[in-house]
Amino acid sequence: MVVGNDKAGDSKNSLFKKAPRNFRIGGDIVKTKDLTRFVRWPKYVRIQRQKRILMHRLKVPPTINQFQHTVDAGQASKLLKLLAKYKPETKKEKVDRLKKAAENKGAAKGPKPMNLKFGLNHVTTLVEQGKARLVIMAHDVDPIETMVHLPALCRRKQVPYCFLRGKAALGKLCHMKTATCVALTDVNREDMQDLDALSVQFKEQYNNNAKQQRQWGGGIMGIKNQHMIRAREKLREIELAKKANM
Repeated sequence: MVVGNDKAGDSKNSLFKKAPRNFRIGGDIVKTKDLTRFVRWPKYVRIQRQKRILMHRLKVPPTINQFQHTVDAGQASKLLKLLAKYKPETKKEKVDRLKKAAENKGAAKGPKPMNLKFGLNHVTTLVEQGKARLVIMAHDVDPIETMVHLPALCRRKQVPYCFLRGKAALGKLCHMKTATCVALTDVNREDMQDLDALSVQFKEQYNNNAKQQRQWGGGIMGIKNQHMIRAREKLREIELAKKANM
């Protein structure tokens, strides 16, 4: 029998043996995929994550929430395939074209090239003038306030528009890092059918979809809060059922 505060005796006769784990190199293996507790993430990563959670929690008005309703994968592939045919020329291609034009001064001018139009101010002007036939906007423009006028303008002018996932995808088409929006003003005869088909789909999906235009976003709470609300609702239903049976 162990008497008093004999620590050595306590540790020898203890029913629960200590088995501390060591997670350093060459130590125990972590069997969880979530390593957040073991990593001190950089400040910019923490801010990004906090911002994402905050954007989930806050209620988002319909004018901003509509940017989250992007085209599906099938529509996106068709659209990008069409837009890739009308990439604007690079600086080198422009220099070569101007050199060739300078050398052949007497030759007649060729047809005007059909290129994608990009830049928020330029696209807005084209929509106002009625020259744009299809407008594509990125869903992740920041600040989004600079873009909220464009969908309303497209609806007013009856110009088909859509939202594409990723401003980098639009930037690649314009030989830039990112692009807020692009527009098609004209296409070749062989691509006219594809443009008309996409225009009809997008008009139905975006221009004439009043329900989507009035839909609020955000307000998504954490998993603990969701469980708590579900439990409250369950209790409330039980109470109502008891009152009904009385």
